[in-house]
Amino acid sequence: MSYASTQIATVIDDINVSLFLPAIQRPYVWENDQIVALFDSLLKGYPISSFLFWNVDSERRVDWEIYKFIDNFRQGGIHNEPAEPDGREITLVLDGQQRLTSLLIGLRGTYTSRRKHGRKDNPDAWTKQRLYLDLLKSSKVSDDSDDNEIGITYGLKFFENPPQNSSIHQWFKVGKILDCTSDDLFDELTDNIIDSLPNEILRSERRVIEQNLGRLYRVIWKDDVISYYTEKDQSLDRVLDIFIRANDGGTKLSKSDLLLSMITSKWKGVSARQEIFDLVDYLNDGLSARNSLSKDFLMKACLVLTDLDVAYKINNFTNANLAIIEENWPKIKKTLEATLRLINSLGIDKETLTSTNALMPIAYYLHNIEQSLDGSSAFETENVANIQSFLLGSLLNGTFSGTSDQAISTSRGLIRDALRTQADFPLVELVSGLARRGRLASFNEENIPALFEITYGKRNCFLVLSLLYDSYQWGTSGFHIDHIIPQSLANRERLMQMNIPEVRIQEILASVNRLGNLQILIGRENREKSDTPFNEWVQTRDEDFLSRHLIPSDETLWSIDKLPEFVKSREKLIADRIKKAGLSRY
Repeated sequence: MSYASTQIATVIDDINVSLFLPAIQRPYVWENDQIVALFDSLLKGYPISSFLFWNVDSERRVDWEIYKFIDNFRQGGIHNEPAEPDGREITLVLDGQQRLTSLLIGLRGTYTSRRKHGRKDNPDAWTKQRLYLDLLKSSKVSDDSDDNEIGITYGLKFFENPPQNSSIHQWFKVGKILDCTSDDLFDELTDNIIDSLPNEILRSERRVIEQNLGRLYRVIWKDDVISYYTEKDQSLDRVLDIFIRANDGGTKLSKSDLLLSMITSKWKGVSARQEIFDLVDYLNDGLSARNSLSKDFLMKACLVLTDLDVAYKINNFTNANLAIIEENWPKIKKTLEATLRLINSLGIDKETLTSTNALMPIAYYLHNIEQSLDGSSAFETENVANIQSFLLGSLLNGTFSGTSDQAISTSRGLIRDALRTQADFPLVELVSGLARRGRLASFNEENIPALFEITYGKRNCFLVLSLLYDSYQWGTSGFHIDHIIPQSLANRERLMQMNIPEVRIQEILASVNRLGNLQILIGRENREKSDTPFNEWVQTRDEDFLSRHLIPSDETLWSIDKLPEFVKSREKLIADRIKKAGLSRY
């Protein structure tokens, strides 16, 4: 196996011209500080590991989905664009996408990131930045350097706008070095920079500038720092195996990345990668409520809905199984959309869906009855109620948490057997069948005492609180869990100053995070309420606030010293609410 080498400038010119990405590559995932570290390593003369390329014969180009490198990256929202390979000599990158994309961004592109605490949907919260090098900063490690711990010694930094030069900083946009296509042009650039320096710049500092600029020029244009091996075999299986092995180190591929590589390379009828990305994005952000599904969930659902082995492992994505999934793909998409629309209509979304695997039995049922349940017929309303009871029981009991393959497979078998003789959602059969295998999925009056053991900070706390309200779609706005009697008031020193006995203090402290002292508020309301005593803050609310939030009307309970009685009284109202809501079906 022989390697070749070349300069960075040469490779940068080849990117998106003859050098592209196969669809089996995962998306770009590096942070901007990793880009800085890469350029710092290059300037130090450190190796950046080798690259693995694949020359694709012209007659095989149509067999692959080919994608462009990203030059203008936006955190969390960019997928690579498809490339048109016609009339080109194509080389695909099997190993090295993250490094090459980082070089492209640093030299010719931008990195857009969200400001700290900025909202994702606020355009002003995003900043598009370019990479700069401080030519005045010596590369030698100093004792007071903030970057010593991570080994960054060159003055590399991303800026949104060109930074101002001064007597202590001389910023140079790194990408401008690409204009130096000859030694004469580089010498001219260097002279112009030196001539423009302020008079207070010392001769020793001018030498530092010349050294840094010269080092950057050499590493981009002169040194053969890109070492690569080129695979020429056209066997798809061989190339796929090389890809998986080459990407087994460093930032590891997720299981979905590996499986996507296999699906994308085998499917012929549709663009598998784009279909899966688009469906995940649509289910998460394109419906009436926000959801939080992953590629892993979607690909496991493909196994479940097509009656294949539910174990989410590579061996189950054989050519034969992939053909079955591809054939059923239109129906799978329709089923998953119907499933999410249904559970969203029940008030379950990204904030309250604590286990996506709990959706698998519901999706399998809808997939097989081939009927949406969005109408008002007796059949639809009855089965929606049964599905709601099953889903709530599964989420509150953690039925599908942990190793859930057996629970999913059992549920699928129970539904399949029931549908041979009926069209109804087999709630009773599922609850009893899962119970025999040690998985509880019941939700009835016997569950209510256990609900009150769910306290502030537990993952399913929001879900339980959501049952108290008629309004749904919690994921569409910023909702917070609020302590009705402020948590800050349950302070031992403050309670002691109120001459409250120690036994009573213990009771108060034990009550503050209980469900009976929690409610859901819009984030703005929660911030406004803050530490304000409830009896004062509630005066600013509408007359229906107490009944809407199931707050005891006895005002004598609205103080910190009466918190245990307040919680007990409110938990009774909560229990009555859940019973009257008819969520218990067995």
